[in-house]
Amino acid sequence: MLLNWTVMILYNYFSAMFVGPGKVPRYVLPVELRIHLTCLFFCLKEKSQDCMYLQYCKVCQSYKAPRSHHCRKCNRCVMKMDHHCPWINNCCGYQNHASFTLFLLLAPLGCIHASFIFVMTMYTQLYNRISFGWSSVKIDMSAAKRDPRPIIPFGLSAFAASLFALGLALGTTIAVGMLFIIQMKVILTNKTSIESWIEEKAKDRIQYYQTGETFIFPYDMGSKWKNFKQVFTWSGIPEGDGLDWPVRDGCHQYSLTIEQLKQKADKRVRSVRYRAVEDYSGVCCPVTKGVKTFFTTPCTEEPRIALSKGDLILATRGLKHWMYGEKILDSAADGGIRERGWFPRKCVEKCQYDSETDQPVDGEKKNR
Repeated sequence: MLLNWTVMILYNYFSAMFVGPGKVPRYVLPVELRIHLTCLFFCLKEKSQDCMYLQYCKVCQSYKAPRSHHCRKCNRCVMKMDHHCPWINNCCGYQNHASFTLFLLLAPLGCIHASFIFVMTMYTQLYNRISFGWSSVKIDMSAAKRDPRPIIPFGLSAFAASLFALGLALGTTIAVGMLFIIQMKVILTNKTSIESWIEEKAKDRIQYYQTGETFIFPYDMGSKWKNFKQVFTWSGIPEGDGLDWPVRDGCHQYSLTIEQLKQKADKRVRSVRYRAVEDYSGVCCPVTKGVKTFFTTPCTEEPRIALSKGDLILATRGLKHWMYGEKILDSAADGGIRERGWFPRKCVEKCQYDSETDQPVDGEKKNR
């Protein structure tokens, strides 16, 4: 039985790892425009009415399909990206969502089975030691009567190892079981972790600007069973192609991407320009930037960006001693990879602008 658990767990684990979530093809277009694929290299980016609703990935040099996001770890745009999992060294997304969720289900079940065996073994051994003075686990009572020698030695070290294994099994059951519950919520609502975050920001944006809009998440089909069937199928292959998705009434293929574009435009409006006044190497915990900066470094996988004195940064969010933003590059490097990440707040100062011309004051011009 334990072998069966092991086979099923490892099968789904390696399926999630090696099958992967599915990567967005280069130069992907909506259905209506795929027949014009050759036009993409010329003027389709600027003149297509549908492409104006899609986000463009400068790293992949292609449009992002609906529900896809760029992963820094995989260095590709991923279909229906939920998150990048370090345990499978891959993203959880369109193609491997089912196998990843089955792994999260089977691992706790296997650990519960193993925990039952550990508990019964230790209980039986302690009971036999106290009641009969046995020093081994008696598997076959008739054989034990014929041969008094220990069948399986079970000393203090074996008891300690069983207790340690029981702790690992219970810990895995709780930790992985919670991840399974989270993934089931994602599946039943048909809403990835990233999309839940986008929906929350949409509500905040509407409330902040009092626009009177009503944001409806387009991919929740209104039935948990319908949402479930999009991930789990008898063939093992999820529904669709990972590029085009069924949407609920009142929505269309670009409802979510349009909201993302609005949020990005809002972020650009709210962003504040800063100028670097100190060099920063980009290390995670800089000792030379102060004790508070050292101990309050953001606990996140997001990168840090190195700064040189005079660099311009567009900050979008921040903490008390750290800020997150994007380095403003020269126009010649506009098509390159953006440099975004965290940097110490004490390394920058806010740029001062002329209220009439919206240009940096003389001091700023000289520094630039």
